[in-house]
Amino acid sequence: MRSHVTVSPDEVEITAIRAQGAGGQNVNKVSNAVHLRFDITASSLPADIRERLLQVGDQRISKDGVVIIKAQKFRSLEKNRTEALRRLEELINRVAAPPKARRATRPTRASVTRRLEGKARRASVKAGRGKVGE
Repeated sequence: MRSHVTVSPDEVEITAIRAQGAGGQNVNKVSNAVHLRFDITASSLPADIRERLLQVGDQRISKDGVVIIKAQKFRSLEKNRTEALRRLEELINRVAAPPKARRATRPTRASVTRRLEGKARRASVKAGRGKVGE
């Protein structure tokens, strides 16, 4: 079961920036893209979620523990803001559930037999490749 964690809006810093790429004259004068910054260490997230979030190898998390998300998919500032917040919550909810502990298993007798038969077959093929003696 996945737990749903919400982020407090006052812990998120959202800045409007100019979007990159095509868009005509409008792209040069209107700041529609959103730059979201979220400090993991200073947040009110539970300690276990905070630790797992810092351990995730996501490129959006800096060495200082700050999540940086840039949203510029839409032409509307409000849509980009909600998209950035959605991506942040998706990142947090991905690590919210603790990982399942791995249970060690043993290979079946049939799989061991198949493996050993394959090894013996390869050994006989390779043995046949040697120099022919007198």
